[in-house]
Amino acid sequence: MPGLNKWLLPILIGAIVLFLVYSGVSMPSLDGKTSRVVINEAVVDQADPHVIVEPMWWSVSIYDGPAIYHRDLQKFSQPQRYLLAILWYEAEVNNGGHHQFYLNSTGIVWKDALRGFQEIGANEHAHILQESANKLGGLPSLDHDARQFQLRKLDLDAFEELDNRFYEKPFHNYLVKYIKANRADFYFDGVVNKP
Repeated sequence: MPGLNKWLLPILIGAIVLFLVYSGVSMPSLDGKTSRVVINEAVVDQADPHVIVEPMWWSVSIYDGPAIYHRDLQKFSQPQRYLLAILWYEAEVNNGGHHQFYLNSTGIVWKDALRGFQEIGANEHAHILQESANKLGGLPSLDHDARQFQLRKLDLDAFEELDNRFYEKPFHNYLVKYIKANRADFYFDGVVNKP
């Protein structure tokens, strides 16, 4: 039976790979720079926004200006775009408040985050974000340098009350409900670059 091992091992490896792919697991490539990411029914059922957003984390640049940001988003659905923006906004505000959100490149997502909060029904968060935008004249620039110029006109504690309101209001239940209600908009099967 020595010949059995020659064809059984490739079949077993293939079966394992198929199981991993269809269970929504990221698979690193042999070159270590790209990975196939699958967001399927099983992944969406878990409704973990941080797992579902993975293809966008690696595919959408917030660092290279509005044109590149919008170009990178073209291959994703509007609900995926909202998810990405909301999670960027949350990460920055949790890390350093609204000032940090607008100071960093992440400020480019503010409009998508605002629309996203409205879409998922997290109206209090939409109001908080809109109030923060109002402090920057109502329309924070999508250009990083211009937005920093807008920020220079404010005191460092200008967002403190809004930061505190944000911290007190959880919204993940809204996000999970939205993901499950729009599940097909979050499916993804493709290769992404991972540095």
